[in-house]
This record gives sequence, structure tokens and C-alpha cells, in this order.
Amino acid sequence: MPDNTISVPYTRPLSWQGVLAFFSHRATPGVEAVVDGRYCRTVTTANGVGWIAAGPCEAGDSLEISVFGPTGRDLDEVSQRVSVIFDVDAPIRRIRRKLGSDAALRPRLRSLPGVRVMGAWSGFELTIRAILGQQISVAAATTLAGRIAHRYGETLNVPGAPGGLRRLFPKPLRLARARFDNMGLIGSRIATIKAVSRAVVDEELTFDPDQDSAEFCRRFTAIKGIGDWTAQYVAMRVLRDPDAFPSSDLGLLKAVEPGNRLTPRELQERAEAWRPWRAYAASLLWYGASGSGG
Repeated sequence: MPDNTISVPYTRPLSWQGVLAFFSHRATPGVEAVVDGRYCRTVTTANGVGWIAAGPCEAGDSLEISVFGPTGRDLDEVSQRVSVIFDVDAPIRRIRRKLGSDAALRPRLRSLPGVRVMGAWSGFELTIRAILGQQISVAAATTLAGRIAHRYGETLNVPGAPGGLRRLFPKPLRLARARFDNMGLIGSRIATIKAVSRAVVDEELTFDPDQDSAEFCRRFTAIKGIGDWTAQYVAMRVLRDPDAFPSSDLGLLKAVEPGNRLTPRELQERAEAWRPWRAYAASLLWYGASGSGG
């Protein structure tokens, strides 16, 4: 039985199957898993460590979160972070009105009427995952993330965790000092991970969602190895910028007009009509494409 159970309401509709499809392709082995229709992951909170399992309640208007390990003092933190992960407060009607006017997005909205921009438990964790996903497939990035978690993450000692959840995602200081030898990572990617980790340790880079997104992207891309795609992807999923848009993403370039790959400039021009909800348009275009979208 869980140590605690909390309920997190969400704006309707929410396609839980869409949520699970997204995470099933991207779950970091040892840290995240989709098990029996629930999203599960290891967590570090202000007062401890453990794991959580999230799924819709029977009433269909909230998520039920089972919390194992963290105490009652951490439940507000867990609730807030879960709200971010699943974008529970998304203004669905406003998003649908805007994006539904585009012929390429309209049928996707019918399939995914409750489109969300999936967030992350940890901004640092998501950022490392985004770096790993540069110019490789989602499956390959998932494998690399699992190797990093297995080698450098602390072992979870809370019993009963499903889906092979055995590791906490490594802390910035650990990765700043890591060697990453024999892991299948190229030297430039290693250098970028270490530089970003060091910037977080030194508090030169933070993931506060209240900061200006454009300024964050400017500072983030000043780090060698961080381009616009990575910055926009992190701005979408961590800073919660609803208009962030990685226009150079190969999956997006191919998805707007099937059979016709757009250029980044053409996609940027097309996406002007989607403001201020371009991040949600990206989610719609990525939906169901396991090989794209970080």
C-alpha cells in the first residue's frame, strides 16, 4: 500500500493513453516506467526519496498519485510537480480554438482533443535527456539515458517499486565530474553534458519557470553544444513556455505536410499562425511518432 495517496484535478479532456504513449517511448530505464496503465518514476523530494505511480481516477476528472517513501511534508511538492509533468491546467478550449483553424492540425486535434505539453519532474534531468536526444532517435536517447542513470544514479532503497525502478537520476555535481567512458557517447556530447551540469552546480543555469524564456534560451545556447532545438525543447517542457517551438526538429519538418519535408524557415512561417500555442502544435505533430520529439 502507498504511504500516501493524493488527487490532482485536471482540465478536461485528458487523453491518458496519449500520455502513456508519449512516456512509454521516452521513459529512462531504471528511473521511469509505464506499468499497468500508470506512469511510475523514482523521485527525490525536499525530505526524502521514493517513487510515485500516477493514473486517472475512476471519476475521470483527476489523477490519483500513489506516493511511496516521501512523507506527508512532501505531498504539496509532489502535487505541484505532478501538475507540471501532466500539464493539468492547460487551457484546452483556447488551444483548440486557435489550432483547430489549421487544416494540418485539425484532424490531430480530433484524435487528441486534450493535447498537453508533457513536463518533467526535474528540469536538470529533462535537459540532460534533451542533450542526449540531439540528432539521434528517441529510442537511442532513451538507451543512453538509462546507461547514465545506471552508472551514476543513486540506488533506490524504497521497496516495491515496479518496472525495474532502481535508480534516482544523477545529480548535477555527479555528472559534472563523470567520465562517461565506454557508454556510447561522443566526446562533444560528453563535454556538453559536463558543461551544463557545471553551470547548474554554479547556479549559472537554473530552470525556474518564472524566468524570461528568451533570456534563458540566450544564456543556454551560449554553452558549447547547445543549439536552438535543445533550448526550445527545454523551454517547452521545463519553463512551460506555451509558444516555444523547436522549428528545426526533423519530426516536425516532416509531419506538417506528409510527403513534403519543410525547411525550418518554412515551418517557422507556417507556425506564426499557431501563436501563442506553438508548443502545443508541436505536441500534436509529434503525437504517435515514437522516433521524434526528444
